[in-house]
Amino acid sequence: MKLSVILSFLIVASVEVVQAQNAYVKLGQQALMDGDFKQAVSHLEKACVVDSTNANALWMLGYSYYHSENYKKAIATYCKVIEIKPTDCSAYYYRAMAKSYYARDVQTSAADKEKNLLGAILDLSKAININPNDIKFYQNRGIFYREYAAFKLQKANKFYDRTRGLNSLKASVTDLEKVLADNPDRKDISTQLDMSKQQLTVATAAVHN
Repeated sequence: MKLSVILSFLIVASVEVVQAQNAYVKLGQQALMDGDFKQAVSHLEKACVVDSTNANALWMLGYSYYHSENYKKAIATYCKVIEIKPTDCSAYYYRAMAKSYYARDVQTSAADKEKNLLGAILDLSKAININPNDIKFYQNRGIFYREYAAFKLQKANKFYDRTRGLNSLKASVTDLEKVLADNPDRKDISTQLDMSKQQLTVATAAVHN
């Protein structure tokens, strides 16, 4: 077979692949916009089979997994996005959110709970390094610090660590104080801050008793 024929065949095949992926991406994007996340997953999974390096398709797939409450797949998909676009702070944010929900699942083991709670905090810290002006990163990290502290301060838990628990509560207070300072009218943040301060007071008193 002549080289020109082979090249023509490859070009046509390549165009067909791109067209197929674009069709799946468009269908997935429309389903996502319609709030039909399970249908979005179906289309976007096919798009990512065609091209596993399309960061936009992967991002939408991770988002659709997240809103379908398939947190493990959302985490894995956002890991792929971050490999391709390591400065995409939104990918770190949604991976953190997915990790936090996975950690809250009653069927999640204690080891996985710690791994994902800590992972959520680290992801938000990376997002803050990329964009330190997005207040929702601090807000959610403050909440996750408190959840991680509650986990570490359970004495019946083999992962009990009083020092890390107290330090996490202090970090929670710091993050939430920053959010409230920038948004003094937000009563929801004031409530969250009071919760962290109260838990820190109780945990500190328990240490001295």
